[in-house]
Amino acid sequence: MRDRVLAEQRLPAPPDAGALQATTREEMPRVRFTRRRVLLSVLFVASTVAFLYLVLPKILGLQETWDRIRQGNLWWFALGLALEVCSFGGYVALFRAVFVRGESQIGWRESYQITMAGLAATRLIASAGAGGIALTAWALRRSGMPARVVGSRMVAFMALLYAVYMGALLLVGLGLYLGILPGPAPFAITVIPALFGAALIGLFLAVSALPGDFERLVARWTSGGGRIATLAARLALVPATAATGVRTALSLVRSRDPYLLGAIAWWGFDIAVLWACFHAFGEAPPQAVIVMAYFVGMLANTLPLPGGIGGVDGGMIGAFSAFGVPVELSVVSVLAYRAIAFWLPTIPGGIAYLQLRRTVQRWRTAEAPSYT
Repeated sequence: MRDRVLAEQRLPAPPDAGALQATTREEMPRVRFTRRRVLLSVLFVASTVAFLYLVLPKILGLQETWDRIRQGNLWWFALGLALEVCSFGGYVALFRAVFVRGESQIGWRESYQITMAGLAATRLIASAGAGGIALTAWALRRSGMPARVVGSRMVAFMALLYAVYMGALLLVGLGLYLGILPGPAPFAITVIPALFGAALIGLFLAVSALPGDFERLVARWTSGGGRIATLAARLALVPATAATGVRTALSLVRSRDPYLLGAIAWWGFDIAVLWACFHAFGEAPPQAVIVMAYFVGMLANTLPLPGGIGGVDGGMIGAFSAFGVPVELSVVSVLAYRAIAFWLPTIPGGIAYLQLRRTVQRWRTAEAPSYT
């Protein structure tokens, strides 16, 4: 398959074989499971779940929350599970659109292993999503992809994924506030998130305008500056890599690769799980309200909590309350959604993690392909 012409082709040549061989000896990123760490993790998850499912309903006067969860429509729950599987499928498709181009050791099976292991790490490691990113980058490096290419494509992947997020905040928020979309439209929960989404979209587009030789320009401007020049060169690496990644994302969009629709599928099917959970307990709010409350609540994923547990739940419930959704309905629906979205990937993700370790061992004995 002929590789598409992207901004990455202007990157420096990959490291030599000796340097690449040295990097393959790096250990797989993992959590050190000491007794104290395991105990603290178990206590945190148990206490958070207990608060959400036992204490929170009592605080809100919802004594029958557990009864309502047990009485939910099982068919809607089954649909929610199927929709979440489709969401994961979209994630794998987007991964392949960005990272698997031309000759590669990463097939569909390896793509599944990397993405599922990364998603499980994101949900279980309290690092605001950095655990999943680190594991994904590690696996890509072990496949033979140079570090600079990994960095730019990781930026492209995140840019495509979160372009859908920020675009939804902008379009749905303004659509609700202007009356184009049906549903209540409180200013704080529609216009402010829309402005936030517009600001981030503008920032990423501005980053893409940086010249391709930005690092060399910085080095030229600070030539002969000693430590200042060295520091400036290191600082320039971040925006330079970001600019290359965003330009790569824009090039991918222009290529019209159908796998890029995986970004929409990842968010869309996951939101549909929340919609199904509302139907399991009663009548769902307007679709635009579900989308907006979902994305506003997801902002809590930036907190250093495993999978955003506790923060995302509270954020979504608060957003739905701002839209006027009855709290007794939003609590049970959000908790049911989070049970599906949080726990579903952990078991297959853990299995994929073990499979990925064996895959990496196989890659070490194979000849690494060249990346352009």
